Amino acid sequence: MSDACCGPSEAAPAADPGRLWQVRELQLAALAAVLLAAGRLIGDDPVGTGLTLTAAVTGAATFVPGALRDLVRGRIGVGTLMTIAAIGAVALGQFTEAALLGVLFSIAEGLEHYAVVRTRRGLRALLDLVPPTVSVLRADAEVQVAPAELVLGDRMLLRPGGRAATDGVIRAGRTSLDLSAITGESVPVEAGPGDVVPAGAINGGGAIEVEVTALAADSSLARIVHIVEQAQDRKGSGQRLADRIARPLVPAIMILAVLIAGLGALLGDPLLWLERALVVLVAASPCALAISIPLTVVAAVGAASRQGALVKGGAALEELGRISVVALDKTGTLTRNSPCVVAVHPAGSATREQILAAGAALEARSEHPLARAILAAVDTVPAATDVTAVPGHGLHGVLGGATLRLGKPGWIAPGPLHTEVEGLQEAGATVVLIERDGILLGAIAVRDELRAEASEVIAGLHRLGIEVAMLTGDNARTATALATEAGISTVHADLLPEDKAALVNRLRGNRRIAMVGDGVNDAPALATAEVGIAMGAMGTDVAIETADVALMGEDLRHLPQLLAHARHARRVMLQNVGLSLAIIGVLIPLAAFGVLGLATVVFVHELAEVLVILNAIRAARGTPLAM
Repeated sequence: MSDACCGPSEAAPAADPGRLWQVRELQLAALAAVLLAAGRLIGDDPVGTGLTLTAAVTGAATFVPGALRDLVRGRIGVGTLMTIAAIGAVALGQFTEAALLGVLFSIAEGLEHYAVVRTRRGLRALLDLVPPTVSVLRADAEVQVAPAELVLGDRMLLRPGGRAATDGVIRAGRTSLDLSAITGESVPVEAGPGDVVPAGAINGGGAIEVEVTALAADSSLARIVHIVEQAQDRKGSGQRLADRIARPLVPAIMILAVLIAGLGALLGDPLLWLERALVVLVAASPCALAISIPLTVVAAVGAASRQGALVKGGAALEELGRISVVALDKTGTLTRNSPCVVAVHPAGSATREQILAAGAALEARSEHPLARAILAAVDTVPAATDVTAVPGHGLHGVLGGATLRLGKPGWIAPGPLHTEVEGLQEAGATVVLIERDGILLGAIAVRDELRAEASEVIAGLHRLGIEVAMLTGDNARTATALATEAGISTVHADLLPEDKAALVNRLRGNRRIAMVGDGVNDAPALATAEVGIAMGAMGTDVAIETADVALMGEDLRHLPQLLAHARHARRVMLQNVGLSLAIIGVLIPLAAFGVLGLATVVFVHELAEVLVILNAIRAARGTPLAM
């Protein structure tokens, strides 16, 4: 807890309380309340007074020791104000008020502690997906080892219902994987040899052998938990605003209290004005303000992470809540990222097989989705040499002594295939032309179908009042055809990676913009936008590390749900800050002029803090991400 906040003190136990009644602050508050009640029932005789004083000391035990340690280190916080008020009340003989302050302050402190622990525990529960032991094939024998004992290259044996202890690649067997606890998607994924198995995945089919590719401590699951825990400590602009107000407010309140006591003593009863000064210390304490944002961030980010959305802290969360424009990459974001060859048009005497072979020879080492489609369409891939990429245009190389070029129309003239190329593009296909020694061989049309949920997602974004634009390096006809099918009216095509970044700046204007892409090819645009969102980032180091937000699964419907969730969280933040400032603004003058006594101010102040805590917890429940 920060020195400007009134959360759990340094005296709080290291172990996380599993139940509400196990919170130390609440236990002491309950004991102090019982002692206070007994003292008031007995009356003002020495026994009753002793019990009331004991209640005050018991309640103060939750915050006074920590405040004194902070004071020794030169730090002044909310605990300092409460300590001065409690000691002052006891010195003035107001034992009941001092005890009440301790009871209510401890209750608020304990509730905050428990709320933070509970939301963090939900995140740490992800690590419980890792089984305590795992079956490994070593020296042709099956042995049971702890996940921490796995080494790279080990072969894990996963039977039906078993969980992967770390990341790996299937080497034998076929199955369906349940990734719902990691990505938030309920539909199992079919997997076979060569497919990645992330830590925590449940084997829903036959037995499989999985080669370990990451140590358990470095698995994607452990990395996600680590990043989110770090992210929860990052401060958004709302948190910085709360800090800017709370930090100088504490010494300002102390100065105000001294002035009230000093000037009041010159004008009237010194004890009366000293009492009012103590009441002002409590009334103006910015405890609720200091916890209003971080507790909301912890709750909202934790809820998002449990549904497969990795949000990098308060700054990203708050920016998400202010987004009014979303720029979507086409390939792999709006489309399924599984393109296939839909047509091959020869320009002369070349056959379909010759055209595909020439294309495959150039695309053999490319990572572009179009390359995978062309390679999948041939049985044997000839080896081209001196293959060079021309960014944004295509490839050229040498095969059998002849110079080959493959690229988009415009870089290579379509010639006699002009009509066919236009028709394919208008149908939503991406067309590449292949040329040998300056002579056009033919055209290959590849189409990557829209995701089934694309139209639903765009409609959901529009309902949130968010403007949507498609950004793609593909040609305008293909992009427009797919955009129209998805319900997007703003299309920017024929873009190089650096063009996308520049376009994000132009689209922004005075608005907040989010860029959604794959986290690698769209890195410049992701970095330029207020929020960069990487799709399908499970197991992708670059996407997880560089994006502000990573959607771990492939279901695009998480996007509008995440934006709605962030807007809800931001509303909670603003409500908490507003409530905190309003309480302070109302209580200070009432306390300074003696309208409210210490007991009343303590009750109202701590009630406001409890309301802030309960409201912050709503950030985890308001807008679920799962469909």
